[in-house]
Amino acid sequence: MADDCFGHPRLAAIYDPLDPDRSDLDAYLRMAEEFEVHQVLDIGCGTGVFALLLADRGADVVGIDPAQASIDVARAKPGGERVRWMCGDATALPPLQVDLVTMTANVAQAIVDPDTWQKTLRGAYEALRPGGHLFFETRDPAGRAWEEWTRGKSHRVAEFPGFGSVESWVQLIDVSRPLVTFRWTYVFAMDGQVLTSDSTLRFREREEVETDLIAHGYMVQDVRDAPDRPGREFVFLAGRP
Repeated sequence: MADDCFGHPRLAAIYDPLDPDRSDLDAYLRMAEEFEVHQVLDIGCGTGVFALLLADRGADVVGIDPAQASIDVARAKPGGERVRWMCGDATALPPLQVDLVTMTANVAQAIVDPDTWQKTLRGAYEALRPGGHLFFETRDPAGRAWEEWTRGKSHRVAEFPGFGSVESWVQLIDVSRPLVTFRWTYVFAMDGQVLTSDSTLRFREREEVETDLIAHGYMVQDVRDAPDRPGREFVFLAGRP
């Protein structure tokens, strides 16, 4: 199931304007260019930002996400017709043969159930052609990112066309390593509606991820730093032999 921040139509509509700086995707675009990919599966594509960037560069992209509201936002964007959008997850994919599978931002961590995580890695592997690659990122637990998830550090009021001002903030709910749960609150000034969205992320150690990848037949080719968050995240590059 998708968190409300992705699955509620009103929240999906403001998701991109709330986080307009997507320079975190630059490293993924460079890796796609490095390996000259042509067919891409973007798991957890959300509102389609990365899928559309790839399509703009001529790639044939399939974007899949469990949140129908996010898929609707993605499909309505300029150029949305160039991407094949699917509502679902990587545990039950149609037959595909792609050069690259991606999981950007928090996607890998949002797959908290161990069985679903294994099935996702298996589904991604089966979707790859031999010689294809899987890219994804996950936060280094040692960085204790959750310590910054406070109202004081996240509170903001922003203006949105059609919605007026929206107040938002995050608060930490529970830390039971490896799981961390937090809640976003949104207050819409135009009608006073208050919406909340609870999320849980799994913080996996590097060795755990490498072991899981190898168990599913991947070759772990590199573990890189996230250029915009050095020392805080692992960016995994794995290949299907």
